[in-house]
Amino acid sequence: MGQARVLVTGADGFIGSHLTEALVRAGHKVRAFTLYNSFGTRGHLDALPKEILAEIEVHAGDIRDPGSARAAVKGSDRIFHLAALIAIPYSYVAPDSYVDTNITGTLNLLMAARDEGVSTFVHTSTSEVYGTAQYVPIDEAHPLNAQSPYAATKVGADQLALSFQRSFDMPVSVIRPFNTFGPRQSTRAVLPTIITQIAAGQNSIRLGNLTATRDFCYVRDTVAGFIAVADSKATIGEVTNIGSGFEISVGDAANLIAKLMGREITINVDDDRLRPVNSEVERLWAATDKAQRITAWRPAYAGLEGFGRGMEETITWFTNPKNLERYDPTRYQL
Repeated sequence: MGQARVLVTGADGFIGSHLTEALVRAGHKVRAFTLYNSFGTRGHLDALPKEILAEIEVHAGDIRDPGSARAAVKGSDRIFHLAALIAIPYSYVAPDSYVDTNITGTLNLLMAARDEGVSTFVHTSTSEVYGTAQYVPIDEAHPLNAQSPYAATKVGADQLALSFQRSFDMPVSVIRPFNTFGPRQSTRAVLPTIITQIAAGQNSIRLGNLTATRDFCYVRDTVAGFIAVADSKATIGEVTNIGSGFEISVGDAANLIAKLMGREITINVDDDRLRPVNSEVERLWAATDKAQRITAWRPAYAGLEGFGRGMEETITWFTNPKNLERYDPTRYQL
């Protein structure tokens, strides 16, 4: 895309911060919508190089507030909407807050974007909306089967976004990333949990379900997918999967990470890290044919080899003492 005035909601999050950085490096004028807090922190944006952060207009607010959302959208050409509550375990505890943020917050942004006449609105979905795979690889025609309150609110938000495209001819595209990983990720996600426990010197690590498989997509590929979806008119009104096209079990991923880190480990299943039985998504594996057909995107970190390369880059970042000290590997992070 040519130089644009771009709004990234959820810019303070893991994927959002990487996307924001990539857009700045590409020469765009970026406004980063972050969740207001009284500490003055800007989430993962605070980890960006100072020269990149200096180029970003930070807008602290809350997508649940219509006025805050409207102020953030004003003057934007393109919107990448990533802001959401995403922790599945916490959605069992506080489902109301997921409705407020993921559905009402999305509605606030869609209303503001419609009135502003933006040229592109990329809405972020999640592979969790598919539930346990009924067939693999999972394409965009796979039935939706929300198995957690989080997933249910994302189904609702996705359909709301698509309805605005159909009802108001808005340029809305839905991107559906599978399990993204990489530097700066929270230990709420399983791969950083594994890395930080090993890096802290633990030979016996605690995890949840070891047999569930995931399509782990390196963050560089996910970010490239966002930009490719925004650049393709063929994605408007469509859902587009972004993944590595490869599945691996959590247990096998843990053993691969240990091998890359030169360690031998034993794995203990921690009951506190298990989802309720009917809520566990047992298998996710992305079909990416559609993305490769209608956009210029191709996964650069595909398959087992790509997963290993992405994991080596991720391990290098996490094992830097300055980065590792941000994490507490002894604590289970919801």
